[in-house]
Amino acid sequence: MVRFLHTADWQIGRQYGQFDPEDAAMLAEARLAAVEAIAAQAAQERVDAVLVAGDVFDMQEVSDRTVRRLFGALSAYAGPWVMIAGNHDAALSASVWTRAQQLGCVPHNVHLPAATGVVDLPDAGLAVLAAPLTQRHTYDDVTAAFDALASEPGRVRVGLAHGSVSGHLPDTIDSANPIAADRAARAQLDYLALGDWHGCLQIDARTWYAGTPEPDRFRANAPGQMLLVQIDGPGATPDVTPRAVGRYRWHAVEARIHLPGDADALVHQLAGLGADDVVQLKLSGEVNGGTHAQVMTAVGETQGRVRALRLDARALELVPDDSDVAAFGSSGYLADVAAELRARQDDPAQATAAREALRLLVGFAREGA
Repeated sequence: MVRFLHTADWQIGRQYGQFDPEDAAMLAEARLAAVEAIAAQAAQERVDAVLVAGDVFDMQEVSDRTVRRLFGALSAYAGPWVMIAGNHDAALSASVWTRAQQLGCVPHNVHLPAATGVVDLPDAGLAVLAAPLTQRHTYDDVTAAFDALASEPGRVRVGLAHGSVSGHLPDTIDSANPIAADRAARAQLDYLALGDWHGCLQIDARTWYAGTPEPDRFRANAPGQMLLVQIDGPGATPDVTPRAVGRYRWHAVEARIHLPGDADALVHQLAGLGADDVVQLKLSGEVNGGTHAQVMTAVGETQGRVRALRLDARALELVPDDSDVAAFGSSGYLADVAAELRARQDDPAQATAAREALRLLVGFAREGA
């Protein structure tokens, strides 16, 4: 029996420019923490190997310190690691991988195949057919070579590759780095461990994407996991168990608000978010001043509670109503201005400008209050 962890798309060194610097730094740090968690889990489970299916690094230009930290994060597991290059960290003649070797920071138990071939792990009873990408984009199936690769008798044959399984990914399009959907059968693989798609996804009984271990996109595709794979022997069907590993949860929230009940529902939803949530919030609709204030107060409180929040409220329009005008009172300068603007809305030539002016007046008055 062979047991190993399948993981991919660590994207170490990723930049999060869409977030504030403080949040960006914490999100980047969480990616290294996920690697440490994978190493700890591998040691706890006493697996025979850890297979990393590409995009270990997010780019070639990560700092030397980041390279050293990545390999240092593997220390909890002393068994064999097999890592291949993906499209973000392709095994070029001069790459982040050659730099890691020059720095002397690659542990002896980490295998970094530079070309397609077999990494034989006799103590694990495992033959890893590895297909590192040697350029960012290729339009040939690099796993085709697996069909002709021989392995030692009695070994469990596992393919390790990075690319797009033709016709099987959600929202798929013709893309670079294609992989045949039946590669496991063609190459007589017991399991095909893939990277590139950032969610956990089963293609067939022997072919899986592990997804990124730390979520990094607002897409509900089951990220934040690694796969524990058990194969009883050559030809046996793999037993695959997803294991949660990521820290942060990413949410894309869209709310269209017209009635007070819509705002109440959004406030309730936001109240359920906490320190480990990353939120993209898109608001639309037409609301009066009171509802607008209620929503913005809830957004502000949520921003102070979650790890990060990106707000798009451009389509949420403040449309003052009688209650907003009544808030100015029956006399005084603001009351007179508000009444005049309401009256001008009856004139087609002035209606648009009057509505915008009243909206600004109500907004400024509430901000001042």
